[in-house]
Amino acid sequence: MASSKVDAGAEVQPTACCAPVGSSGFDETAAAELAKGFHALADPVRLHLLSMITAAGPAGACVCDLVEPAGRSQPTVSHHLKILRQAGLVTSEKRGTWAWYHVRPERVAALRAALG
Repeated sequence: MASSKVDAGAEVQPTACCAPVGSSGFDETAAAELAKGFHALADPVRLHLLSMITAAGPAGACVCDLVEPAGRSQPTVSHHLKILRQAGLVTSEKRGTWAWYHVRPERVAALRAALG
């Protein structure tokens, strides 16, 4: 049986287990802005609405077409769309008596990039 001796006076160098965490391009201001988007998407109704608006493509989606699939009343859907708009995830435009919503792809891409 071989014995090993450790020199009590020897300095032990810690070994790094992984690369440092963090990004130099991700400051508190950027984090706060991204948090608005993530907060808006933390609700299942808003996530579903954003998915439907995205699926509508460049033409956008009329609020009148979102109410029934969302399973909510028109005022409730409008409330959730307002939160998505305030978070910068969608834009809206009036066409007659209805509002049409479009996804802001750059904002969705920023949320995706923050996770990747």
